[in-house]
Amino acid sequence: MEYIKIRFLDDFGQLGSKFEKSIEDMFRSMSPGFTLAERSWKPPMDMSETSQEVVIVAEIPGIEKEDLEVEISSKAVRIKGRRLAKYCAEDATYRLAEIQYGRFERVLYLPAPIDPEVVSASYHNGLLEIRLAKLPTERIHKIPIQDG
Repeated sequence: MEYIKIRFLDDFGQLGSKFEKSIEDMFRSMSPGFTLAERSWKPPMDMSETSQEVVIVAEIPGIEKEDLEVEISSKAVRIKGRRLAKYCAEDATYRLAEIQYGRFERVLYLPAPIDPEVVSASYHNGLLEIRLAKLPTERIHKIPIQDG
């Protein structure tokens, strides 16, 4: 059985250079083929919450499970990976290029504290599903007030 890599972290630290991203976005708006480095993309994701758990589903078809990585901190989940362009011959000329390739990274902030001991991830038919058990809510205890 193969597993999806899951790492638990205290914090994600610096998430990248905002300046570099803004320059790349500016040039990409003028010419969609322009990138400063390897092209990156953002796959669509859903996050839902029940009383028991938080569920994240990422739509990432065409990616090998070995190319996926999930990192969990106390506040967020980072999902990253890479989709390689492997469907076009080397000497071919693109006439339409809508499928996004390259590296991706998404950080989703969690709506509630989770139990890092109760986490699972599965990947099937291009959908990555991460289930995070919520920590039980704290119970409020009433304290009797005594006379002076």
